[in-house]
Amino acid sequence: MVDHQVLQDEPHRQVVRIGDTVRRPMHPWSPTIHEVLRHLEDVGFPHAPRFLGIDSDGREVLTYIDGESGGAAWAKVVEDAGLVAMAHLLRDYHDAVRGFRPTAGSGWAACAGSFDTDDLVCHGDFGPWNLVWRGYQPVGILDWDYAWPAPPIHDVAYALEYVTPFRDDRVCVESLRHPAPPERLRRLERFAAAYGLTTTIGLVDEVFAQQHQVWLRARQLAAEGRQPQVTWQEAGVLDEVAERIRWSRANRRLFE
Repeated sequence: MVDHQVLQDEPHRQVVRIGDTVRRPMHPWSPTIHEVLRHLEDVGFPHAPRFLGIDSDGREVLTYIDGESGGAAWAKVVEDAGLVAMAHLLRDYHDAVRGFRPTAGSGWAACAGSFDTDDLVCHGDFGPWNLVWRGYQPVGILDWDYAWPAPPIHDVAYALEYVTPFRDDRVCVESLRHPAPPERLRRLERFAAAYGLTTTIGLVDEVFAQQHQVWLRARQLAAEGRQPQVTWQEAGVLDEVAERIRWSRANRRLFE
């Protein structure tokens, strides 16, 4: 058993593993996230960490999920097996929270928290790096800090940005582990079908919409003095994101 292991060591965010638990810094909206995690435990959803409480240093305490995550995850979704399994996990998660409405008054990251009729608690950051993988099977979902109320298609579109991916050929090969330029349209259709969508009409525009929405959220969090968004803004990362959004729109022919 690991007694103490630093999982992330950034100035604004140190995450450590102690035994079978993970200790993470809190946000003002963390009580809402904890309510989401308790709901998932209550309904028997097995792929989220369990919330165990707050330690003496004011950190949230979660159960540790063993497997691969972070940068190693990009290789998992290159193959269809991982791509399809990721889509199935997202649908299972959405089914687990459908109709659930948290009551905590702490809100969400850069979001007041009202639900429209068809909204659910979207994970908000459902990328391969935030999943725990064993082989090509994702067994856990990490980093719930950016969950928020939105239509389920928001999470689908967010995932598609990264697994299609909505990136140029060079990035796909050099950074995202693709052995050759990907068949983007086929991958988009494969993920959508595995999730359970019956059509991909309008789906590319949904990806564009979520790109813009997530970029706006990051800018708002930076304006509030939140990290890591302040650092991203100062380093020009948010400008790079805006350029990626422009690239996606200019190259929509690759996705339709």
